[in-house]
Amino acid sequence: MVSSTRDLFDLTGTVAVVSGGSGWLGPWIVEALSGAGAHVVVVARDAERLAERLRPLTERGDSVSIRACDITTSEWPALVREVARERGRLDVLVNNAHVGRGGSLGTSSSDSYAEAMNLSVVGTADAINAGRDGFAASLAGGGSPSVINVSSMYSLVAPDPSMYDAEDRRNPPFYGAAKAAMNQLSRYAAAELGPLGVRVNTIVLGPFPAEAAQRDEEFTDRLATRTMLHRFGRPQEIMTSFLYLASPASSFVTGSTVVVDGGWTAW
Repeated sequence: MVSSTRDLFDLTGTVAVVSGGSGWLGPWIVEALSGAGAHVVVVARDAERLAERLRPLTERGDSVSIRACDITTSEWPALVREVARERGRLDVLVNNAHVGRGGSLGTSSSDSYAEAMNLSVVGTADAINAGRDGFAASLAGGGSPSVINVSSMYSLVAPDPSMYDAEDRRNPPFYGAAKAAMNQLSRYAAAELGPLGVRVNTIVLGPFPAEAAQRDEEFTDRLATRTMLHRFGRPQEIMTSFLYLASPASSFVTGSTVVVDGGWTAW
């Protein structure tokens, strides 16, 4: 038996890489891991913005380092390999990068579809493959390496156009399509990497509107009424799901989808 329940969620001595760290939810993902003792390498394209977003964590002394990188380039897998080599292991990989752009089927360009797929599918696959040696080192050190892919409720259901007051503000088709592809990639990777001891799971997030979106109270009211809890999510409410899948508490969980959406997709 474990000495205490806390041991199941202890990430002391582990190394994590998190992409998309400067977005609305990125810092909360980082805090979930660094607060449990992990050293977290946080990645975004804009290092200055990332540093500002993570300032509360670095000022309190969390073990966090910042790296600027474009996930859609060869720099991304090179960075993952470098972190594993420098730190001697890779225990947690969180693929959270996404494109925040609105639109409709009629207005979306082929470039937008390609960009979304590069971020959600190609970038995710590249990072997983680049992390293999680091995962093996984690296993050799007694770890339970974990890949967490961050998806969306719109990978499971379609957005309702009536939710939005303008065509260019809709959740675009390329976003949900790319996230649905990520869901399948997660299952595929879980099947291939399971025999190697690497776990791959997906977290499907529901309505967590950023601060700018929350200023539109009519829109957020429409969001809230679509969930079973009649409210949208608070950023801190994602933390336990990430900690669970990153930690020894979920050592027998792989190929799974954890849905954190207030019941949005369960109607």
